[in-house]
Amino acid sequence: MTSFDTSPPLNVWRALLALAVVFVMLATTGWTALRHDRVVPALEASLSAWEEGSVHGRPLPDPREGPARIARFFASLTAQDRTGLARSYPLAVGNMNGAPVELRYRANRIALGQARDSERKRTHDDRLSPAGQREAGRRLHRYESLMAPGRQILAFDPEGSGRVAEVFGDLRRAQRISVIVPGVDTDLLTFQRTARRYAAPVGMAQSLYAAEREASPDTRTAVIAWADYTAPDGLGIDSATAMRAEDGAVRLNALLRALPGQAPVAMFCHSYGSVVCGVAARDMPGRVVDIAVAASPGMRVAKADRLGTAARVWAMRDATDWIQDVPYLELGGLGHGEDPVSAAFGARVLSARDARGHTGYFEPGTDSLRNLAGIGVGAYDSLECAHNDDGCRAGLPGGPTPGRA
Repeated sequence: MTSFDTSPPLNVWRALLALAVVFVMLATTGWTALRHDRVVPALEASLSAWEEGSVHGRPLPDPREGPARIARFFASLTAQDRTGLARSYPLAVGNMNGAPVELRYRANRIALGQARDSERKRTHDDRLSPAGQREAGRRLHRYESLMAPGRQILAFDPEGSGRVAEVFGDLRRAQRISVIVPGVDTDLLTFQRTARRYAAPVGMAQSLYAAEREASPDTRTAVIAWADYTAPDGLGIDSATAMRAEDGAVRLNALLRALPGQAPVAMFCHSYGSVVCGVAARDMPGRVVDIAVAASPGMRVAKADRLGTAARVWAMRDATDWIQDVPYLELGGLGHGEDPVSAAFGARVLSARDARGHTGYFEPGTDSLRNLAGIGVGAYDSLECAHNDDGCRAGLPGGPTPGRA
């Protein structure tokens, strides 16, 4: 579940599970409660301002309305009115499911510019420690990177460790849409990396997008690097429970219900991201046709058919991935259940023999990436099963007939 390649010993995991029980007990009895003055986050402030706003005397719709209602509202406006709202309420519009995706890109670029300017001031703020000033500098550079020409930022929230989502390809015209859900230690600063590029959401999405275009050049695809939830920070109680996943699942399904068009959607869930997808599966819209998990600690169910989805469920794990040593159990909310690559779970198990370690599944040239790309474009006949047979493709185009050898 960690973004690092190093393998935590099994006894460390057991100790973490025991420690998590203590923390849960403390939290529920009030021992961990802290009092502090509340500072209104920028996104919340933007949404509050939106709720008080109007256009040509018309009140603006409740931002919590369904995406269809929000889409109809924006469709009723002129281009000039839409642009004006993006400039007046950039964070609200940039994160509003149902708003036109191109408008969200423009709004988030404005919001990023404002966040950049704020961090630039903080880098010279004498009230900050040298470490605080360096942190402000890192965020400043990340915002500048996200503002680079051609980048399509679908969601952005600077609060805390930050949340962000980026689109590769033409989301509105796509014939197939892929959504990557990453695991622990994912935030604004780790959203993209130079070293170990394909262990970060941007590198994963770029690699998958290129592999999908190679697998099916005539298919218009779009890939979303979705880090728009607060992921667990390292190994601890958050990564051993579904607390972060439950909030992430709500946010993920809100995105999925707001995607434009009718293109089929495939989910690619890495590490703790597979916990998020497992919790979200029951409420995913019907256009989600595939859920593929890699390096999974479990999906919060004992069997794939208990996820409550009609989507095909795929799983893969490389033999060198330390995640195989995690206890696959769920007890009192701790742990994430059955191993998704086990026969008992019942997923379609794919080959990942070329991947290396916990974060190597999206590396170019690997069979794991080729398999993920095949799912993304619906080329199921090209998939390679984990056990050198056709079992994972049973009942699919190009696969064996169920019940036959």
